[in-house]
Parts: sequence; structure tokens; C-alpha cells
Amino acid sequence: MKRSIGLLLALVIWSSVAQANNSSFEIQDIRLEGLQRVSPGLVFRNFPITAGDQVSSAALAKATRKLFKTGYFDDVKLSRDNGVLVLKLLERPSVSLIRIEGNDVIETEMLLEGLKQGGLQEGDVFKRATLESIKQDLVRVYASQGRYGASVTTDVETLPGNRVALNIDVAEGQIATIQHINIVGNTVYTDEELKELFSLKLPHFWSFYKKDDRYARQKLSGDLEKLRSYYLDSGYANFSIDSTQVSITPDKKNIFITVNVTEGEKHTIRAVDIAGEMVVPENQLMETVRVEEGQTFSRKLIVESQDALATTIGNAGYMFANISPVPEVHDDNTVTVKFFLDPGKRTYVRRINISGNTRTADDVIRQHLKQMESAVASNEMIEQSKVRLEKTGYFKSVNVETTSVPGSDDLVDVSYVVEEQQSGSFSASLGFSQNSGIILGFNLQQDNFLGTGKKVGVGISNSDTLTEYSYSYVDPYYTVDGVSRGFSLYYRERDFDEDNTSAFSTDEIGGGVNFGYPIDDYQRLNFGLNLEQVSINTNATETPAEINQYIADEGNDYFNMILRSTWTDNHLNRGFFPTKGYSHTASLELGLPGSDLSYYKASFNTKYYRPLDDNRNWVLSLRGRFGYGGELGGNEYPFYKHFFAGGLKTVRGFEQNSLGPRDSKNDPFGGDVLITGGAEFIFPTPFVKDQSGWRTLLFVDAGNVFDTQCSSASIAGNCEEGIKLDELRYSAGFGLSWLTPIGPLSFAIAAPLNDKSGDETEVFQFALGQTF
Repeated sequence: MKRSIGLLLALVIWSSVAQANNSSFEIQDIRLEGLQRVSPGLVFRNFPITAGDQVSSAALAKATRKLFKTGYFDDVKLSRDNGVLVLKLLERPSVSLIRIEGNDVIETEMLLEGLKQGGLQEGDVFKRATLESIKQDLVRVYASQGRYGASVTTDVETLPGNRVALNIDVAEGQIATIQHINIVGNTVYTDEELKELFSLKLPHFWSFYKKDDRYARQKLSGDLEKLRSYYLDSGYANFSIDSTQVSITPDKKNIFITVNVTEGEKHTIRAVDIAGEMVVPENQLMETVRVEEGQTFSRKLIVESQDALATTIGNAGYMFANISPVPEVHDDNTVTVKFFLDPGKRTYVRRINISGNTRTADDVIRQHLKQMESAVASNEMIEQSKVRLEKTGYFKSVNVETTSVPGSDDLVDVSYVVEEQQSGSFSASLGFSQNSGIILGFNLQQDNFLGTGKKVGVGISNSDTLTEYSYSYVDPYYTVDGVSRGFSLYYRERDFDEDNTSAFSTDEIGGGVNFGYPIDDYQRLNFGLNLEQVSINTNATETPAEINQYIADEGNDYFNMILRSTWTDNHLNRGFFPTKGYSHTASLELGLPGSDLSYYKASFNTKYYRPLDDNRNWVLSLRGRFGYGGELGGNEYPFYKHFFAGGLKTVRGFEQNSLGPRDSKNDPFGGDVLITGGAEFIFPTPFVKDQSGWRTLLFVDAGNVFDTQCSSASIAGNCEEGIKLDELRYSAGFGLSWLTPIGPLSFAIAAPLNDKSGDETEVFQFALGQTF
């Protein structure tokens, strides 16, 4: 009001001046009076009249209105001093201080930040309209938290120097809770059954934590949709929600919700039909439809059928297909469901865009893509490409989006957005391991070396159990069709006595070449040939009789030609921390005829993951590992190729390698048969927002190793031939894995369930470089 009066007064004064001095005049100069904080530049930018202009009263009135719109002035007066236009300006006060009192639920810093976003902070020009608007916004914020009785009062305190202090007093009020939810019109299901569908609840013991007894309009809308879906998925095709009433008590502390429904009769499917242009054979389309004649009517199955038809047609290249399900309700409580197909034009991929990769080269990513540019677009190939990228282990997340090309009805762009993660390690280390003691080493292990997709490993390590110098290299795309080739060289000194097994050590030097061949998108065969020289070192007093006897029979130096072959069938959805799918791995190691030692060692590993919710946060996992080794020719199976069990990789809760047969010194000796397995219940890691780098689980493990042929030097009772399932050991516990910047770190707290006398147990176990 004050601003309007000031503007009117200015115009009246100028009108009098103008009438006394003809209707227009030429401005020789402009003088500003009254400025304190506002810069002259701001005034001249918003007052579109300059010296030399011939102005009229109408032009001055328009310029004055524009200057008022800046919001910086309470009053603008115009006068004329000969040829000089004088602007007498009264600035609005600035906000010198903002005081907030009465707030407990929302911190003062958060409220001040909200005021700032609303256009009010210390140092700004004070605008009362802005203050009133922010008051209403604050009340709405509190109402969104269920505090419908909240109120905000303000006081503007005048300070010297054309400044003001704002005093904001908040009365937060109490949280209004839902005291009653009433459903009217239901006869098929009880109130209790239907209210279980709602996320809104009456006050209960956990309400203080879940806060689900607080009313929110969005939650109620979601609950009503759940209610509608529940009936429509249960056959009630004519179900309707007639009205909803939400009332609050005068003291604004209690809320009552009433929902009026009409259930109708239960319906069944009379017939299912597909009409429209059949770009895919009709019988193939019908196989994907989830709705069948005689079924109870279900909107969920109709939507799933619609999605399945769209996917099937999309796999054929019709990305913009329109599938319209039309249920026709009959008087005899049956429904005919007809799907109308409009496939549109066949769609092609114009461009594939890749973003988010800072280390991995584009061409490395494109090697894993099934969908090609300029080819027919396929939903299946686009999704398979996403899964293949996730399986590499290079990326924490992979998202794909398909967008139509503007101006075209048959072209799309496909965009893959990746978030990279640590896919290896590079370290010079001085550390300590639970099993290996002090570790000195330099290790480079990269599955995506310098973003090239090549796997490179260089290692120099020295610990109580292992001294190793190694180099490995694998090119997973040695050929464009996915044939891999790799090389390896190594020298190792291993002290098995320090690794909780029999007292002996080995010196090994070797190298080899390997090739991998893809069978399909999931299966792969790998073959490798290694040449190695192995020397066995013993201790006269500590080495058991079994090893001394073996050396007496076979010697202690062996030159072996080893053929290794592996078959993998990997349907897991991720390289790290999978949540869905399964994988099988079968491997065979052969000491070829002509070697000093001829033997075979076979193993089979399987893993299975089944999500228990749509977000795949709760997952059931099963795993199993089986191994068997034996001799080829006349020599005995090499004891240093034995299987071992116990520890994080097999049966948690028992010490590393401690299970199974023991030698004459009562140290773990391993065996030629391995049986291990387990089940895991994976759940979200508490208090962690980004779950992609964490895994928490409860587990049950089982396993042991056995020997089918004891050494002639074995002491009676230390080795019993054969597989005895009643000797399997069991454990249960809690596990945690974390993908750190230097590699995965895993912990387990386990309790053996059936340990026997002589078993070596361990409650807490950890490892760096291993995940569950």
C-alpha cells in the first residue's frame, strides 16, 4: 500500500511539473538522491531513460514503474531542476538479523536454509510479501510431518541505519496420529485383512520408529491403489472406491479415515484373444500371455501379459509397439480379454551413447554389447548388453535408457550410463594377515588395466606362508568374437607348515598359456597348458611319515606338464555382490603322461541367488563345491594337490585348512575328496544408503574333506578311507563384506554347530581381497 501511494504521489508531482513545463522536455542530466546501499548502476539499469532523451510524462511514469518493480525502494519521487531530472529514492530496509525461536523438530540451520531458498536471508532487502509467503511455507512443512496445529508468527523490529530484525516464533504443535481407519461396504474381506494392505497404521508399539501412524496424503493415495489392486487382482472387476473422508479433531491431534467401497461380484475369464497386426506369429504371442480361460480375473496378470507382449514384439525390433488390453465384462460375471496390437514401424538404433566411464575406454565397453548401431533394435539385446557390462565387475552400476530420435518414428538412441568401481588393486604393502602373519609385498592386480579391459597381474610378496614373484596377462577379446588369450609366469616358495597344514615346503617355477572360447552369452570353455618344476623340502624332525614315504617312492623333484580346462555357465546379474541368477564352474587339472607325476584333479562349483523382494535387497543364496582327485598311471596322487576345508572360503567358524584327515604329526593333511556347501540370507546393510558396495548376511556352512586312499605310512586312526557324510561339520554366523578402495574386505563371526574333540575352531575371521 505504501509503495502504491508513493508511486501515485510521484506521478502526481511529475504531472504538475510537466504541465507547468509543457508536455515533454529534454533531459540534460539525471541526479540520484537518497541512495545508501543500492548502487547507482542498478538504478540506471532499471530506469530506461538517459541524459539527452526527450521524455514525456507517460515515459517517466513507465520508467518509474519499472524501477519500483525491482523491489529495492519504498518510494520514488521525481522532480526537475532546470534540465536535470532528480530521483529522490527511499530504499527499503535490509534484513540485518533473523531470530528463530520455538523450533525443536527442525533445526535452526535447516530453517534458515529454507528461508534463504525462499528469498529471505540476512543482508537481503526486506520484502514483507516474501515473509508472508515463507510463513505459509513453514506451516506446510510442519503439516507434512503431521503437525497440523503448527503456527508461525513474525515480528519486524526496526533498527538504526534503515535495517530491520526479523523475529520468527514457531509453535510446532503435536504430531497428529491416525486413531481410526474405517472401511465401509466390504463383505468379502474383513476390515483387518484390508487394513493390513495399508502403509498407514493405527498407533502401535513400533510407531515411534516406523512413524506409520502419521497421515500423509501421498501415502493414503498409495494405500487406496493397493486396495483397488487387491480386489481387481482377486477377480472383482467392478470394484470401486466410492469416496474417502479424512477428518481431524478440533485440537488437531487425531485423524480419522473412512473409505467407502463397492465390491461387486467375482469374475472369471471367458476368453482371451489377440487382434491387430501380427509381426510375430500369433502362437508365439499367445505363449507369452499369462491370462487363461477359466482363470479368476486378475488385473495384475493382464498387465504382466501386456508387458510380456510388448517385450516379445520389442525383441523383434518394434520398440514403439502399443499394446492395449480391453477387458469386456459380461452379465454372467465373466470377462473377455482382448489385446489389440499396434506394432508401428520397425525400429533401428541410430547411436549408442556411453557415459560415466572415466577409466574404461569406450571400445572396451562396446566389446561387451550385443546391441549394435544401425541394427534392428531389440529389447532383449539391449538388456543382455546391460547384464554383460554388470558381469565384468568394472562397474558399480549400469543403467540403460532408450530414447526416440526427434523427427523420426523408426530410430532410437540407446544410452548406457555406468558408474565405475575398483576392479583390482595396486599396492605396496606392509601388513598382517590372520593366517600368513607379516606380509611384505608389491602387488598390481587389475581386471581392467588402464581402462583397456586387459587383465594384468604383477606380484612380489613375502609372508610366513608364501614368497612369490608372478606375472599374468589376459586379453579377454584376443579376437573380435570373444576368444581370450593369456600368459603367466611365476616363482613360488610355499611353507605349508605356516598355513596350518603338514610340515613341508615347496619351490615352484613355471609358466603357461591359456585360451578361452565363448559357447554362448553365458557359457565359456578355457584351456591352458602349463610347464612347472616343483621341489619338495622337508624337515627331518617335523615332516610327517606320509610325506617322507611319498618322497622315498617318487622323489622330491618333479617336472610336470599340466593341462587345465574349465567350463563356466554364468547367469549371475553382477560380477560383484550378485543378487539374482546362478553360475556353474567345472574344472579339470591333468598331470599329462610324460610328466614326473600323472594325476587328475576335478572340481565343481555352483552358486544360486534368488531375490525375495522386487528391489533385490533381500536375497537367498545357495552354494556348493565338490572336488575329487586321483592318480593316473603308477604314481600316487600328489599330497601337495590335496583339497582342504575350513576358513572363510569353505566352512566358517573352523580354522583355515583345519578340517579332514590328519598326518602322523596330527597336522591337517587334506584329502582327495572335498564336499562343502552353504546357505546365506542376504539383507540390507543397516545405516548405509548406497548398498552397492556392502553385503551383510546370515549363513549356515557345511563341509569336510576325505581321503579315499590313505598313505601306507599313515598312523591308524589318523586316516580313515572313504566318504563319511556323518563327519560333515556345520557352522552358522554373520558375515560382512565391503568393497574398499583397495579391494574387498570381509569379516565373519561364526559358531561351529557340531565340532568334535580335536577340531580347531575360530569365532572371528577376516580377509582382504575376498567377498562372500
